Amino acid sequence: MTNEKNNTINEEVIIENKDQVELTEEAVIEPVFDEGESTHQDDADPTNEQRLELQLLKDKLEEADNRYLRLQADFDNFRRRTRLDLEASEKYRAQKLITDLLPALDNFERAMKVEVDNEQTKSLLQGMDMVYRGLVDALTKEGVELIEAVGKEFDPHLHQAVMQGEDANYGSNIVTDEFQKGYLLKDRVIRPAMVKVNQ
Repeated sequence: MTNEKNNTINEEVIIENKDQVELTEEAVIEPVFDEGESTHQDDADPTNEQRLELQLLKDKLEEADNRYLRLQADFDNFRRRTRLDLEASEKYRAQKLITDLLPALDNFERAMKVEVDNEQTKSLLQGMDMVYRGLVDALTKEGVELIEAVGKEFDPHLHQAVMQGEDANYGSNIVTDEFQKGYLLKDRVIRPAMVKVNQ
């Protein structure tokens, strides 16, 4: 009697366990979904529309990056140009004044070449010479240099040829005469020398 009862209990346990196993297998095989959830596995992958939208966003981002890099380069160029302009402005700050003074220097030089025969005029010329030298010294301090011409090879950057001639004392393409002095301000020609060149 006891054995039969034990067997019955074992069968019930087995049956109960079997039901649990079956339920568990069902739960694994057919999971329960909430309402609104899709049962399709393809939804995890982006659709063509989503891929297109993603590509458009990537393109826009790349375009914005390129625009930013171009703007950065433009700004760097602008800063460099501004700095160079300021340096040039400082370096050649006196150019306008010097250019305006050059005709006065020419007039001083012409006046001092005049032949004089009385002491009063000689005294006046000495005073003009002192003023002239003062001007030349001030210009030299600002970086003004005289362009060498006579006896030098003609250089179109430094000389302006207004005549040609033939002179056996000079070689070909050599400056033989200077009609007006030329000047440099530091490394910039502010007035080329007006010259005669040997053929």
